[in-house]
Amino acid sequence: MRLASVDDMLSGKESRYALVIGVAKRAREIAQEFEEQGIITDEKPVLLAIEDFKNHKYNLLEPEDEE
Repeated sequence: MRLASVDDMLSGKESRYALVIGVAKRAREIAQEFEEQGIITDEKPVLLAIEDFKNHKYNLLEPEDEE
C-alpha cells in the first residue's frame, strides 16, 4: 500500500492540523469497530484511516468564516 502525501490528501482549504485530527478520530472509530466486532487484524487503524481520507470515503468539514 502506497501512502499518500499530506498535500495529496488536502484539497487546498483544509489545514494539516485538521487532517491529523480527522485521521486520528477515524482511526479511533476503526479500532473501536474492530474491538466491538471481535476482529483481529494486522492492519493498523491509522493506515486504514489514511486510506479512507485518501479515497474520499471521509472528508473534513471546517467551519465557514462568518463575516
